[in-house]
Amino acid sequence: MASNRINRINEEIQRELAAQFRSLKDPRVSQVGMVSITHVDTTSDLRYARVYVSVLDKTQEKDVLKGLKSASGFLRRELGHALQLRYTPELQFIGDDSIQHGAHILEVLRQAERDDQAREKKED
Repeated sequence: MASNRINRINEEIQRELAAQFRSLKDPRVSQVGMVSITHVDTTSDLRYARVYVSVLDKTQEKDVLKGLKSASGFLRRELGHALQLRYTPELQFIGDDSIQHGAHILEVLRQAERDDQAREKKED
């Protein structure tokens, strides 16, 4: 039962932070193209939330994470107002390259498919 509650809280945190990212004035975050929250993992006591962030331009990922860490107090305060939890978790931002890894796997699969099609044409 508690895991369902934590899952709902994780989804709400993700949704609310995504909305707040758009209003941040820190140029390390606001002027970087696309910044996405891929996953949120909150502890069962709601003290900490790991926020996994993916940045389209990987060269700017460290700057984005520094900007988010700098804004974490503001984001936590706004999150507390929006979600009205007894405890608002401390936010820990972590870089996530799962989207990039998935795109690489997809490209490898597509290349294998093209190779198979080329081999079939040679056999005909």
